[in-house]
Amino acid sequence: MTADAAIRAVVFDMDGVIIDSEHIWDEVREQLARDWDGAYGPEAQRAMMGMSAPEWSAYMHDALGIEAAPEEINAEVVRRMRDRYREELPVLPGAVDAVRRLREAELRLAVASSSNRELIEAVLETLDLTDSFEQVVSSEEVPRGKPAPDVYLEATLRLGLDPGRCVAVEDSTNGLHAAAAAGLAVVAYPNRRFPPAADALERAVLVVDSLDELTPETLATLRVAA
Repeated sequence: MTADAAIRAVVFDMDGVIIDSEHIWDEVREQLARDWDGAYGPEAQRAMMGMSAPEWSAYMHDALGIEAAPEEINAEVVRRMRDRYREELPVLPGAVDAVRRLREAELRLAVASSSNRELIEAVLETLDLTDSFEQVVSSEEVPRGKPAPDVYLEATLRLGLDPGRCVAVEDSTNGLHAAAAAGLAVVAYPNRRFPPAADALERAVLVVDSLDELTPETLATLRVAA
């Protein structure tokens, strides 16, 4: 790879990449729906995975029949998520080491997550990773959540880099589609609880079984825009 085609930055998803939290979101939203007289089924989890906070809270109001306003639903879900994280933060094996390894290699790092900014910041602070990331973008800060590319485009914009010089690390169907649509080279770390669809995996330039495989040397071999 020529120097001008080298990867400049790595943009991490959070849920399913840094912490194993997709099932916690599902449990919290399902319990809230039951507590607040809404309906909930497997299709709700699939629909909301990757949605931004404004999108999933509106979905819970409109599609699941919860009478509370979306803003109230959002606030209560975030409160319950914070409580769960305080009990135990489900850090994925190798995640912290991967972030530090790439940062030490002088790659620029960012987060592009569907989580609320409050939760992203709480997780990074708990893991002592706040200073490792130059930019943090929540989908609640852009017009559309994943699978739209907005959160990744915003992350690369804030880094001041062409998306083609960046790698995304993603676990889910919607996340993989979002990162690929934004023009990043996508590394898939498939979510074991909610495996991504085959067509989403096909958009990845690399699929890893462990975050230990996420090394500067491996990333240097990836195809990026010329």
